[in-house]
Amino acid sequence: MAAVRAASAELGFAEAAPAWRLRSEQFPSKVGGRPAWLGAAGLPGPAELACALCGRPLAFVLQLYAPLPGRADAFHRGLFLFCCREPPCCAGLRVFRNQLPRKNDFYPYEPPSEDPPLEAGASVCLQLKSGAHLCRVCGCLGPKTCSRCHKAYYCSREHQTLDWRLGHKQACTQSGNLDNTVPDHSFLFPEFEIVIETEDEITPEDVEKEDESEVIGSMGEVPEEELDSMAKHESREDKIFQKFKTKIAQEPEQDLWLIKPTWYVNTEIVVF
Repeated sequence: MAAVRAASAELGFAEAAPAWRLRSEQFPSKVGGRPAWLGAAGLPGPAELACALCGRPLAFVLQLYAPLPGRADAFHRGLFLFCCREPPCCAGLRVFRNQLPRKNDFYPYEPPSEDPPLEAGASVCLQLKSGAHLCRVCGCLGPKTCSRCHKAYYCSREHQTLDWRLGHKQACTQSGNLDNTVPDHSFLFPEFEIVIETEDEITPEDVEKEDESEVIGSMGEVPEEELDSMAKHESREDKIFQKFKTKIAQEPEQDLWLIKPTWYVNTEIVVF
């Protein structure tokens, strides 16, 4: 009987990168910072990005550029993960998916250049090509505005209050581009590019041998009856975890695993 080939996996390593590589037109995979939205229309609003438990705005965690080969409507495809980082809640994982055909209203038909742009551009982009404004704190849709200057946009009262306390109170009446005075709100996670690499193949037999040596070295003499009992009570979760260990054995220092067709996290997925 032919051996069954293990599901393919890709490893994600968080690495520092220049700001231009993390912009939407580069189709980045990245951790932290503000989301680099793929589509400029139909984005989730404040209600969809509010924690179901505490009601506070969710924080952007990471995004993955994950196109689907053979699907014309998903030539460009991004997954955006958000979570609540307000203690004691710290829950409410939510995933949004956005996809576009190759020919669309926002990006050129040809792939983006790998060379740095001649112009640096704005350090923080707070307005999309569609004209929609983004929150100065989190980078999500900002339907609310400052009642005094009408130039600063926010997703919620919480973020407007935070921005006011950390500098907008002084900058509000000043002329010029407010985008250049966006302070560090300590709401965002540190920003890094996710560099994707395909894992080298590792067989389940390699992991089983390693696990066997660990058990022998740590458990010592265990009665045969107890071992039989433990084997009978192996759950589906145990088998899934064993499959996961098979994948991570070769690269124990990686930051992110993409394993098809299984995701090792329970999340709410929203399509927009």
